[in-house]
Amino acid sequence: MGIRSDLDSNFDYEIVDEFLDHYSMMVDYMEVMILDLKKPNKYEQSINELFRVFHNIKSASSFLKITQMSKLSAFVEDALEQIRTNHSSVNEETITWLLEISDMFGAWKDDLKLDNELTHIKYSLLKLPDLENN
Repeated sequence: MGIRSDLDSNFDYEIVDEFLDHYSMMVDYMEVMILDLKKPNKYEQSINELFRVFHNIKSASSFLKITQMSKLSAFVEDALEQIRTNHSSVNEETITWLLEISDMFGAWKDDLKLDNELTHIKYSLLKLPDLENN
């Protein structure tokens, strides 16, 4: 039994379906928002939107008891809060890390669609980039 079957057996179908629709949309736009962090005129909007995306994923995945997703979302949300509070730009290391995070959430999107078990989190994602080197 995969992640989708597990969700369907434990939660109302409409809740699961709504989560999957919103999750898919957020994952699809993550990369664009991350790349927009390089553009000074889009930085503030993008960092705030990315924060909201990870906050929303954290909340929904926590409700649905998708622990891996909830924990990684919380980790990224904390990092994004630190970035948006203390920095006016991000470096390439941070962009690369966020793109790798986006890839992880994309893999989970595929896992949900294919009803597979969730792919394990790559340990390299749990090491924050040097946020001070801007």
